[in-house]
Amino acid sequence: MAALAGHSGDAWAQDHTPEGGHDTVVDDHAGEGADDHAGDGHAEDGHAEGDAHAAPHLDGSDLGLIWVVPFVGILLSIAIFPLVLPHFWHRHFGSISALWALAFLAPFAVLFGAELALFELLHVALLEYFPFIILLGALFTVAGGVRLTGSLVGTPIVNTGILLIGTAIASWMGTTGAAMLLIRPLLRANERRKHKVHTVVFFIFLVANIGGSLTPLGDPPLFLGFLKGVSFFWPTTQMLVPMLFVSSILLVVYFLLDSFFYRKEADEVKVPPTEREPLGLEGKVNILLLAGVVGSVLMSGIWRPHVEFNVFHVHVELQNLLRDLLLISIAILSLKLTSKESRKLNGFTWFPILEVAKLFAGIFITIIPAIAILKAGTDGALSAIIEAVSVDGQPLDEAYFWLTGILSSFLDNAPTYLVFFNTAGGDPEVLMGPLSSTLLAISAGAVFMGANTYIGNAPNFMVRSIAQERGIPMPSFFGYMAWSGIFLLPIFVLVTWVFFL
Repeated sequence: MAALAGHSGDAWAQDHTPEGGHDTVVDDHAGEGADDHAGDGHAEDGHAEGDAHAAPHLDGSDLGLIWVVPFVGILLSIAIFPLVLPHFWHRHFGSISALWALAFLAPFAVLFGAELALFELLHVALLEYFPFIILLGALFTVAGGVRLTGSLVGTPIVNTGILLIGTAIASWMGTTGAAMLLIRPLLRANERRKHKVHTVVFFIFLVANIGGSLTPLGDPPLFLGFLKGVSFFWPTTQMLVPMLFVSSILLVVYFLLDSFFYRKEADEVKVPPTEREPLGLEGKVNILLLAGVVGSVLMSGIWRPHVEFNVFHVHVELQNLLRDLLLISIAILSLKLTSKESRKLNGFTWFPILEVAKLFAGIFITIIPAIAILKAGTDGALSAIIEAVSVDGQPLDEAYFWLTGILSSFLDNAPTYLVFFNTAGGDPEVLMGPLSSTLLAISAGAVFMGANTYIGNAPNFMVRSIAQERGIPMPSFFGYMAWSGIFLLPIFVLVTWVFFL
């Protein structure tokens, strides 16, 4: 659910900085930037003092776990309805998502006031959801205009090569960008294959998650770290070995698994000589437009004009507004410059992005209390989690890795990263120095374990939706977790043993 991977990470850096384990003050949502918040999370530089005092306040310690029920409800709906009532779900998933959002907003407005409810709704819409869906929509539109032509057979070597390329480029164009660029060529290469599910699952593991480990452009948590003061190439040097360790194991396992299935169906997937065509690429202009998308997001994280617009105490910064306008313009340009016939042959439709837009609208709203409780630190209902990451004041790297990872699997990995970043002290110089292993544990947990569920990272759900639209019987929510439990969790145990003990 995040920046280059799907979420507006800079908004989280500016507006969701935890309070060092204490009360959540909603006015911090309207803060200036990551650098202003690096100290105590209460910086209000550049804002009128009167306006700051007028802003509604939400104390996460006032919320019990009952407030998380709508969030759990929407997750269970995504997991269960497609299995037991598939046709009903296909027609009404947007309404179900809206009902769960109302199940949180209505009682919240009654008990905490309509003003605070409106503030939280506007905050999540203007600073999180709209940037999220605009970025995802732009990447979906632009990447959907790139069509691989010719005869490409999804042999184990070809498929592993595509996964390797996607893993390599994900850190430089974002996991969402890499996933949207390569998923259709991968599916086209395997259209004659009988066994395809494992290929899409490993694609999600590697391209949509693990591959985004090496730069702030790769995955939103790392982008937030960059905004908080972590050097741009710190992930490149520190995450390289763990990323190579995990991705190498996964690529070898995938190759062996795909080879097993391929031997069963090799004769069926061979392309007759009369049907073979040379490989080509249509819509090359979209490759340049993808670079424009990456540049727009990077601009919003670096350029600080200190100009903003106040919408009911929610401060929309100029650079973020400009980024979103650029992304919309790039998407429109892609539609104009790419032939409709090419998109049709590429299997491009709007359903996957509409599905993600409707479901994640509910997720972003229902996740509000879960994040607030987590941000309340030791004063919140989830205090046991915060207290579990240290003993006698000394950080437990293995606990940081697993707790950051588990929460990132179900919550948004961007704010989860920030919660534990600040729990570990929040000083980037210290975290890059004496506590570098702790920062590595937080970073690896947030990035790697986003692969554990369909909602751990935005491209996961998008890839699933595109594959299902192509007729691939993708696993259910819990079915996918079974795949990640079998293939990912043992590797993460090895990562803990090798790097954090």
